[in-house]
Amino acid sequence: MIPPPNAPVLAPPPDPLTPARDITHAHFRAGDQVVVLKGVAGGELWGDAMRVVAPSWHTPTDEDGWRLRDATGGAQTYLTAHPRYLVHLSRRCPDCLIYLRAMEDRLLPKYAAHNALIDCGWYATTALGQLVHVADARGGR
Repeated sequence: MIPPPNAPVLAPPPDPLTPARDITHAHFRAGDQVVVLKGVAGGELWGDAMRVVAPSWHTPTDEDGWRLRDATGGAQTYLTAHPRYLVHLSRRCPDCLIYLRAMEDRLLPKYAAHNALIDCGWYATTALGQLVHVADARGGR
């Protein structure tokens, strides 16, 4: 869709925090409720809430990942994600809280004047059902 003339075009900010996040596979466990932060809505961070199901190899990063289930269903109920993409919802752990605060500090001021849902476009899902951050994407996949 082409925006109407004189409409502000919001370019998503780069995300230097997630690719540099040092979270191991062991930080999460099956049954944890998590969120993948994707942008801002109404002055708050928003993302996709999911439940960690089982260990899984994350092909795009060649590292241990997690199989996640989206309880709301949709076109793709299960996907695989790298641990650095995830933030705990089911418990308040210091590592996730530090990351969450850093994302808030970076994103919320940029979109303070906007009430719309802003998807920063950092993630895509591959044909193999794997969630991939733009910084982890490989050419041709």
